[in-house]
Formats: sequence, structure tokens, C-alpha cells
Amino acid sequence: MIARQLLRTPTIYRGFATQIASSSRLLPAVLHLKTGQSFAGRAFGAPRSIYGETVFSTSITSYTESMTDPSYRGQILVFTTPLIGNYGVPSNKAPFNSRDVGVVLESSGIQCAGIVVADVAEKFSHYTAVESLSAWCNRYNIPGITGVDTRAITTLLRDQGTTLGKLAVGADAAAVPPAEHEYWDPSAENLVDQISTKEPYVLNATGDVKIAVLDFGAKANILRSLVRRGAAVTVFPWNFDFNAIRDQYDGLFLTNGPGDPQKCWDAAFKLRQTIEEWDKPIFGICMGHQIIGMAAGLDAYRMTFGNRGHNQPVLALASSGSISAGRVYVTSQNHQYALKLQDPFPQGWEPFFINCNDSSVEGIKSTLDSGKRVWGVQFHPESAGGPLDTIEMFTDFVAECRAEKLKVPLNTKDTMGAARVEPNLRLASKAIPVA
Repeated sequence: MIARQLLRTPTIYRGFATQIASSSRLLPAVLHLKTGQSFAGRAFGAPRSIYGETVFSTSITSYTESMTDPSYRGQILVFTTPLIGNYGVPSNKAPFNSRDVGVVLESSGIQCAGIVVADVAEKFSHYTAVESLSAWCNRYNIPGITGVDTRAITTLLRDQGTTLGKLAVGADAAAVPPAEHEYWDPSAENLVDQISTKEPYVLNATGDVKIAVLDFGAKANILRSLVRRGAAVTVFPWNFDFNAIRDQYDGLFLTNGPGDPQKCWDAAFKLRQTIEEWDKPIFGICMGHQIIGMAAGLDAYRMTFGNRGHNQPVLALASSGSISAGRVYVTSQNHQYALKLQDPFPQGWEPFFINCNDSSVEGIKSTLDSGKRVWGVQFHPESAGGPLDTIEMFTDFVAECRAEKLKVPLNTKDTMGAARVEPNLRLASKAIPVA
């Protein structure tokens, strides 16, 4: 029965054969941490050594989405789930229309610097799979290490915080650990500038409401969540001067992104002008949330080990649209930096969410009496992967933008998207990059 099934699915069978053949050729590998610890195992993926920032994720699924998330750029990603790679990797091609944005995963390729797993699956099985995790990593020149105690590594990172590391592969695995000055710190660079689009481009051009997006390293599902709700989306570089064209749009969205928000003060200063002079809806996620906070006068700080995973509980402190004050929402997160909670809050602003585990700020919003409509959340309402507890925040935001375009007055109570409008999912033209 199994043999007949494999014959009917030659792509998966070839994947099995490739992985079984390659497993006998695994090279030695060592993960070195700058704090002095080393973990020996076997390499898979690309046979090369890399430096990066060692972080851990508690996600139990969606390793392909995590690895293609631009917020992981420059990081060595440790998965706490023991078995990784069991369902392989799907084709990453999707259409450009009102349902999708050109890719299945979160970007066109792997974004993290390397991965660390306890046990890489030598066989994979899923009806959408076209290649193994190891083959995928090799194709994108990304090394991995398996056969190490990820529980011990995670405990270290929780105790001492995110740590610089080196993944040494092959002959490098037998060499002495790097000296302290040899470790590369990706947060010292402007990773946002490296990953952001260089030229504006348009998605779902026939959408009935126009939303501008500042790209700090956008996950594809953020853009997908906007176009599926009928929005025409124009994606701009992170430091684009939106104020010069803002009156052409019904709303502004700021995306997630990698690295230190202090590298993005240019965007924060421009956004401060936008907030002061423009009364249309503004929404930010993750890095976008931090940029909104900095523009409002809050400070951003580096957390000990950050929050990365699909199981972070947050408490809503205010009601807004689909969000109810006092309710706990389970969220997907990937961030090293956060906004400082201060008392008093800047005038015209209030906390929106707080993390139930570490009390960090998970969201801010403009107050009703400010006359503004600005929201920011540290977590990812679009998930991919993760829970969908807060996905309706996209519906709320697009409804606000649509009401702005139609000049339909919303209820006076403090809600985002009080005038609910069902998503317009009509087919759109292919995305056309702006020259």
C-alpha cells in the first residue's frame, strides 16, 4: 500500500530518496556562543559556516513561515520543538490577485542566517511538499545543525539573553571557538534598509480603498490580509517621504521588520509629521508599532531574550473595533525590542495591550479626544503561523479607511471599525511594480 502510494507521488518519493541519501553524508557542526558554550552536532543544508544572533522560537509548527519571516534576518534560529522538517517545504509560488501576493510563505526566500534543531526529519510527508528542509536550506545557502540539546541552548538564552553565535560547519567545526571580537552583531547594522523594497509597487490595483504601506521587512501575510479585504495596496521603502503624497491615500500601514528600531529614526520623524498633520487611519505591527511609539514620544529598549513564538498571551486594556477590553488574546510574536511602559503616557496616547507573561507593552493607540486614529500592536494579528484571535483588526482598519474615503461618520465611542464593512474579494489585476 505504501509503495503504491509513493509511486503515485513521485515528487515526495524523490524527496525521501534525496534525504535518505544525503543523511549519510552529514558533516560535523558546532554551535559556538560568545558566552563560551559550544554544542556539537551534525550539519545539514548548506555546507558553510556563518555568524549571527542566536535566538529561540517556541513555535510548534510553521517552521517554513518562521524561516521566511524578514524579522529573523541575521539570526541563528533555535527551534524548541524537537522534530523539524517532518512535512517538508511547499512550492513558494502564488498568483498576484485579490487573494494572494505572489508567494505562499512569508517572503521569496529564507531570511534567517541558520537554524538549530534537535532532530531534523530525514523523511517528510505532506501533499504540498516539493522538497526537504535540508534541500531547501542548501538551495538558499543556509546552514543548519541537528543532534544538539536545544533544551539546554534555550535555557541558556533565557538566562543570559539573546547571544551572538557562530555555526561552524565541516573543517571549521574542529577549529577553536572564535575570539570575542570575531562575533558579528547584526543589530549594529540597519537590517531594515537591507530588506525593505527599493522601489514602490502596487498590489490589487483595482481595490476600492487605497492604503499605503511602509515596508520595514513585511511578512507576505500582512499584505495578503489587506488585499483580501479589498484594499489597493502600494508598498513603499521604509524611509519614503509619505507626507509628499499622503492625500492620495485613505490610510497608512507600517509593517514588521528586523533589527533595532533606533536605526529607523528617519521614518519616525517623518511619521511624527504625518500624525500631527494628517487625520486618516494609521496602523502599525511589530517594528511599525515601535516606530509609531517613537514618533509619539516613547522610548524603545532591547529585551533580554525577546518574544518569539505563536503562544504569547496579551491583555487588552482598551476596546477598539473587534478588540474588547479585559479579554486575553493569544498571539504570534517575533521581536527583540519593545516600547517602554511609562506613567504618564504621552498626551493623546494610551496603552492598548500588555503582555501577560512579562508585562511588556504589546500595543498603543491614540485617545478618543486626540482626534486621531492611530493603532500599533507588537504582535502579529495576521499570524502565519499562529492563532487568529486578532485577525479581525485588519477588517477594522480597512473599514476605517473605507469610511474615511466615503466620509461616513463612525460612532462616537472609541472603536476602530465601528462601521463594519465586509471584505471586497473581487478579482484584481496583476500587481504592477512602479518604476
